[in-house]
Amino acid sequence: MNVKNWSMEWGGKTLSVEMGKLALLTQASCTVRYGDTVILATVVMSSNTRDGIDFFPLMVNFEEKLYAAGKIKGSRFIKREGKASEEAVLWGRLIDRAIRPLFNEEMRNDVQVILTALSFDKENDSQIPAMVAASIALSVSPIPWNGPIAGVRVGRLNGAWVINPALSDREKSDADLVVAGTPDKLIMVEAGCKEIPEGEVLEGMQFGAHNLAPVLDFIKKIQSEVGQTKINLLDSTSEQELKLKEVEEEVKAFVAGHVNDWIFDTPKKSRLERVVMTVQFSNAIAELLKSKEVDETITKIILGRVKLYIEKHITERILEKEQRLDGRSLTEIRELYNEVGLLPRTHGSGLFMRGDTQVLSVVTLGSPGDVQTMDTMEENGTKRYMHHYNDTPATYGECGPLRGPGNRAIGHGALAERALIPVLPSEAEFPYTVRVVSEVLGSNGSSSMASTCGSTLSLMDAGVPIKKPVAGIAMGLASDKKGNWKLLTDLQDVEDGPGGMDFKITGTRDGVTAMQMDTKTDGLNWELVKETFKRSKEARLQILDAMEKVIAEPRKEMSQYAPRIVTIMIDPEKIRDVIGPGGKIINKIIDETGATIDIEQTGRVLVTSSDAVGLQKALDKIKELTHEVTAGEIYEGTVARLEDFGAFVNILPGKDGLVHVSEIAWTRTDKPSDVLKIGDKVKVVVREIDNLGRVNLSIRALTDKPADYVEQPPRERSFGGGGRSGGGFRGGHGGGRGR
Repeated sequence: MNVKNWSMEWGGKTLSVEMGKLALLTQASCTVRYGDTVILATVVMSSNTRDGIDFFPLMVNFEEKLYAAGKIKGSRFIKREGKASEEAVLWGRLIDRAIRPLFNEEMRNDVQVILTALSFDKENDSQIPAMVAASIALSVSPIPWNGPIAGVRVGRLNGAWVINPALSDREKSDADLVVAGTPDKLIMVEAGCKEIPEGEVLEGMQFGAHNLAPVLDFIKKIQSEVGQTKINLLDSTSEQELKLKEVEEEVKAFVAGHVNDWIFDTPKKSRLERVVMTVQFSNAIAELLKSKEVDETITKIILGRVKLYIEKHITERILEKEQRLDGRSLTEIRELYNEVGLLPRTHGSGLFMRGDTQVLSVVTLGSPGDVQTMDTMEENGTKRYMHHYNDTPATYGECGPLRGPGNRAIGHGALAERALIPVLPSEAEFPYTVRVVSEVLGSNGSSSMASTCGSTLSLMDAGVPIKKPVAGIAMGLASDKKGNWKLLTDLQDVEDGPGGMDFKITGTRDGVTAMQMDTKTDGLNWELVKETFKRSKEARLQILDAMEKVIAEPRKEMSQYAPRIVTIMIDPEKIRDVIGPGGKIINKIIDETGATIDIEQTGRVLVTSSDAVGLQKALDKIKELTHEVTAGEIYEGTVARLEDFGAFVNILPGKDGLVHVSEIAWTRTDKPSDVLKIGDKVKVVVREIDNLGRVNLSIRALTDKPADYVEQPPRERSFGGGGRSGGGFRGGHGGGRGR
């Protein structure tokens, strides 16, 4: 093996790279170590092209291995890693967005980048070394790629920006930004912020970009030493490529000749109109190619690029005349519609529409025990707020099989979830588990931002006391290679073509809560980013105005169908009395009342139920179980056991007391069984709690003493038999009562 190693200091830690030891059958591989977190990156490209598709088939997979963190899967039945967790999907998408723009948009060879976490040190996250590893592997590989880039995580601790904060410090940070690109050009950003003003967010992004420089120099050094010659996939000298170029020029001329009459003469406001337009072009071009007897391979390639040809003309028209396909100005938002309380039996619902994009968000409130348990390589613990994004083929006006959520749905759901987290109430203020489901009923541009707005509406409709409403907008871009650019407010379908971007920003009136940006350029300059923040805030405030006309603040009352939670405190020493052996007592209460009971080690008990009667019944039983019996209290008890010396009466669940034979009646009683039988209901008073914690009861003390009653000498109390349950007497059988 020809093993090579490189290292550098970055952010106070060592970043080291090794090549030539692992995964040697790939076109390039490397391991990157940051702290004790180690990532293996492999890159492979197919030798065959996929004709007839209109996208570059790049696959980026993040493989989290539990052994990296020294963990074994929690399931009793499955110990092997299964399908990628949602976190792994999100990390793969993060890196995809960072590297994809630097591939040639016309490439049709499959390229797969696999990033495997081999070691995780619980302090340094795996995403940044994985992004660096992907950049290094692609840079030294023969695969055509216009890198390198680098990525960095930025946090803010006590007002100071820091790079690559430890996981323990990220919890204290009010910003979590991942920035990818070069110091001068931003290619990808993803962020979660606690209502930080746009200017401060920009400052953090620039701080991160500045810290990319040493890593980029490091990667270029590695590339200069071991980099392979790049393959020329688009050989302009081959006979087929020459024929393709000849045919393509004719097709481009055909499209240009119909730009006005088929595209711009009549504003196309709906997605359906634009789909019809694209189909019209495709059919006409297919007929043109057929008439010229163009071979099948070139025909497939050309038809796979029709959308690309149309998007280029749309971009040019925006740059030259500021004319958008649907007739809007560059700063104009499509028509907005908001509604709440649509569904009668749900806990909260909200409908948000922006043009053809339509999202119905629905809230469900659950008990504290409904939290989601997180058990991934990097995460442990629970999550009490969840947002799930759903779409179907009908969302896009198409037919197709129904499957579970794909990577796109997971990514969109996570972005909208992150957007609302900063305004959620604390667990102490609102102990419910909250799940929001956004059903995307129509998608034509930024359904994730519509899901953010729909989530806000539905949460306020449900009475969840969010601190402030949150809205989001997607900003687009039309640009060319000469450096000309125009920003587009409220991006939609065909406006996201070559030279474009999709910059989603969510926030309140006071600051940013989440961001996600990807681009189809080689990077954005900082002037453009600054203007994007300015224009996005203007649009966000406009959307918030429209939302607040429908519902301005959370409802004061929750839905009658939502569960109620009552919190009580008990002595922590009494927790075992409520739970019982093997959970017997608590499960019995749950079965009898229908309530959900969550008990914390501090003695905090949360009882949840949609049924007021069941809720109160469960509370009463818990109070009975944990009640401290005191002298003078009166109970309606049940005779549980009879002995010669007295009767044991159950006064509370798990708590018995003794009525001595002399305390049954004012008249002499020889045997308790003469006047009592097991199961009898009797009223008793607590005479005393002795120094051993035993409860002594009396029946006769609650009745009037006869006028002719003569006090008898006290009987000798010799308790040799029986014994009490629930804190009563202890002893063996065989003793009798003395006189």
